[in-house]
Order: sequence, then C-alpha cells, then structure tokens
Amino acid sequence: MSKAVIQAGWNDVPHLDETAKRELAESYPVHEREARMNGVPVLGSGKVFPVAEESIVVPPFALPAHWPRIVGLDFGWDHPAAAAWLAWDRDTDTVYVYDTFRVRETSVAMQAPLIAARGRWMPVAWPHDGLQHDKGSGEQLAGQYRTLGVNLLPERATFEDGSNGLEAGISDLLTRMQTGRFKVFSTCGDWLEEWRLYHRKDGLVVKLRDDLQSATRYGVMMLRFAVVEPKGSTLGGRSAGYGGRRGGY
Repeated sequence: MSKAVIQAGWNDVPHLDETAKRELAESYPVHEREARMNGVPVLGSGKVFPVAEESIVVPPFALPAHWPRIVGLDFGWDHPAAAAWLAWDRDTDTVYVYDTFRVRETSVAMQAPLIAARGRWMPVAWPHDGLQHDKGSGEQLAGQYRTLGVNLLPERATFEDGSNGLEAGISDLLTRMQTGRFKVFSTCGDWLEEWRLYHRKDGLVVKLRDDLQSATRYGVMMLRFAVVEPKGSTLGGRSAGYGGRRGGY
C-alpha cells in the first residue's frame, strides 16, 4: 500500500472565509502563523528561530559599496558544503544574507572557484574542522582552500573572547532577527528552505540540513573582520550581487 503526505492550508478549506482566517491567525503567536495557515509541518520541539519569515525577508537590492562584506563557509562532503555571503550595514548594525551556494560531494578544487568568483577580496570565516589534515596529502583542509585562492581568515571562527559555542551563535542571530537587524534576500531560496526546517528536539538543535545556517553563524561570529572592497581591486568577481539560489542537495 502506497502512502502520500498532502500539505494543505487554510486557503484549501472552502468554509473558512477571510474573517475566520484573520481571527484564527490572530489567535496564534506570530512565529506560528505561517505553519498554521499553510500546513507547514512542525518538527521536534519547535523552530530554532521562532520569528515570522516576513520579518527577515527583503527583496534584492544593489548593495552600497561602503558596506563591509564577509563570507561564512561550512565544510562538507557527504553533507553539503555551504557558503553564505553577508553584507553589513554598520549604521544600523544590520546583517544581510545576499547570496549562497550549497553543494554535495564536490571537491575543494570545484568549490574554490565558486567562492572566488563572487569576489576574492572578501574574507571567509570557517569552522574548527578546517584544522583537520587530509589523510592523503597531510595538508589542512583550510590550507587547501587557501592554495586555490580562497581568502580564508587566518584563524577559525570565534567570538571576540575566543569562544565559539553553538547556542551563543544562535542566540546572537535570534536577537538580531527579533530586533530587525538580520535580513535575507528573497532570492536565497536554499537558505530560507533550511531556516524553515531548522528545529530542536528535546531542547537540542537538530544538526541536519543546517549547512547554510552554520555558514551564516560563522560569518556573523567573525563580522568584526568584514571589509569593504578595496578601490581599484583586481581581485574581482561578482561583488555587488543581488543574491540567488545556488547549488542544492
């Protein structure tokens, strides 16, 4: 016997008029409304980021040249490698995710050009597993990216005090989201797909399909090292960027 799951929302229910839908929506917390209205499954013990999607998503726009940039990179092979490009409006202390890529079972040699093409001048934040050595060559994973022209920061991603805790990073991002200081271009479909399903089980973050969330966390963690594109830079690439869906599982 075959089984299927059919997702249905309030718009699929004929007897609910607009007044009833509005009253129902107002009876739920803001961060639950989308799931309730559209039949989005609620996983585990709740979303990691319990905020309304519309509060963080913005249409793409040309990024001002004076906004510093940084890239967050999450290494991967059997689970995807992912990168998130961030711009920082220092006047309002707002971070914008404007571009992403996510690729599975793709070598460093294939990933490096994808990163460099968007601007080799941008510093790239990376996690502690970049310190691991390749069993064949003996070279550190981070070193392999550097050899191929990726501008990895000298040290792995940490907060200013040297810590790098998962919950501290999530708390930082959540605070930004709740205070209007974190935005995502609507064209970053892969990022939003992960964000919607990023959840906890028994209070713990489920570390599955979270590659872009991790990359973003590393980038924000190292935001103090974000830089503006040097004038007359020859380390080009598509730096202005309007964002877009990249790669996939």
